[in-house]
Amino acid sequence: MPNPIEMPWRPGAATGVGSLPYDDPLEATRVVLGELPDLPHLPELPGRGPGADMIGRACALLVELGVDLQPAGWRLVAGEGLDQRRARSTLARDLDALEELTQGYAGPLKVQFTGPVTLAAAVERPRGGRVVGDSGARRDLAQSLAEGLTVHLRDLRRRVPGGSLVVQLDEPSMPAVLRGSVPTASGFSRYRPVEEHEVTDLLGGVVASIVAADAVPVVHSCAAGTPFQLLVRAGARGLSFDLKKLGQADADPLSEAVEAGVALFAGAVPALRPEEPVRPAPGAAAAADGAAAAPRPAGPPGPTDADVARTVQAFWRRLGFAADEVARGVVVTPACGLAGADPAWARTAMKLAREAAAHLAS
Repeated sequence: MPNPIEMPWRPGAATGVGSLPYDDPLEATRVVLGELPDLPHLPELPGRGPGADMIGRACALLVELGVDLQPAGWRLVAGEGLDQRRARSTLARDLDALEELTQGYAGPLKVQFTGPVTLAAAVERPRGGRVVGDSGARRDLAQSLAEGLTVHLRDLRRRVPGGSLVVQLDEPSMPAVLRGSVPTASGFSRYRPVEEHEVTDLLGGVVASIVAADAVPVVHSCAAGTPFQLLVRAGARGLSFDLKKLGQADADPLSEAVEAGVALFAGAVPALRPEEPVRPAPGAAAAADGAAAAPRPAGPPGPTDADVARTVQAFWRRLGFAADEVARGVVVTPACGLAGADPAWARTAMKLAREAAAHLAS
């Protein structure tokens, strides 16, 4: 393994993907800073409603493009919409909480926003139809997002001057956009595929704005079929994914990415609490027909930190790299966002990621 591009986090780091099942940004930020001290992230709290979700948060950044929330979702409008103002206010409150709790902090800090391709697949044009169906609208939306990110990162540096910024772009819809499987409003047809070179350019423009702001660009997708080579060509210096969604065809692109010095953010901790094993109650009654009821086999209660570490090590070895290099090349994360988990499991998942990463570094 060659020396990776210098990253602001230490070997054996762990972080979160973004979303959490809390309503209070102060509480969520305290949990993140406590459980993920080596690479904390700005929490996303979509349970608070529209504007706090991943699409609304990205819409809050847009420059010179108005959006508002319609029954069918977020739509471009002539001027700044009420819901866009609310989304900006929600993001500002989250940043206030981060600023309050990171006084004196020095180290890496990650923020997350929807990438330009997934945003185009989610936002509607003024007269209906997704932005993804119009090449000019796709370009305008990506440029607006890039400009908004530049302003946001400037504000974030003012609020957390000791932070070394990492920016994660969430692109779960990218495989569908490339395949041409994004459904229209009726559901009876699909938008035409967007050419790979255009997707590279759209993402690359936003990535370039992140690099120009002296931040590290990471691209996340927990969808199967993520085009990792495209992400690297677009300038990503980190690739974030769900380990269970990887196929055999992904090994070579990921190995090549590591050889190019790109960091891997391996989603190895379940995003939802594993089901508890089912055990028969003491003295369970016989079945109605008099036969003893057969107990269901007890399954595992969930992975330990050592289990997670072994999973990451096995993945790293499959890529062809030595086990003692894994802590330099991999950041451990939950498999995806934790918004659907209960708060106790969300904290446990972050703790498992942190402790597994520590095992890898020991």
